[in-house]
Amino acid sequence: MKRIGLTGGIASGKSRVARLLVERGVPVIDADRVARAVVEPGRPALAEIADRWPGVVRDGHLDRKALGAVIFGNPVERRALEAILHPRIRAEVESRFAELEERGVPRAVYEAPLLVETGFDRLLDELIVVSASEEVQLRRLMERDGFDLEGARARLAAQASPAERLAKATFVIENDGDLDALRARLDAVWSEVERKTSGD
Repeated sequence: MKRIGLTGGIASGKSRVARLLVERGVPVIDADRVARAVVEPGRPALAEIADRWPGVVRDGHLDRKALGAVIFGNPVERRALEAILHPRIRAEVESRFAELEERGVPRAVYEAPLLVETGFDRLLDELIVVSASEEVQLRRLMERDGFDLEGARARLAAQASPAERLAKATFVIENDGDLDALRARLDAVWSEVERKTSGD
């Protein structure tokens, strides 16, 4: 089975591409859902988080807003959280890939915003990067999430540069247009993915 990564900057349209792939019948492992699964009540990661930041676990459940307040703008605390979560997320993703492979699935996609930043791209066969211009990303952030321009710029600045992601990409989907244009680009890219990952 071929493992294909899917990533892109905030408001690039990565999640929409993932939904279009699911519509095609392609299995997609969603990093955000995996991250939620590893901190469910009773999981070891939640216990470690509670030990380090007692105020962020209430009634046995993670208070994401409280945790976000602790780590936002604090690189030391953010790295501590990543050290707890990333190995467990990686193990969970590997387990899900293995299950799909056992079922005879020819290719599966792992969708993650920090795929390149965490080094997980090195464990994948191909990498699709969804890209949008900064102008389009800013507009989408303001329209979708209600940010003002300054807030939208801060969100973009907090991510890896597009150049870092694009340098690792096997395939790039430009997404500055509408949904029809995105579908057309995905059709072309996925045909290339299927061609490249068939019979080898």
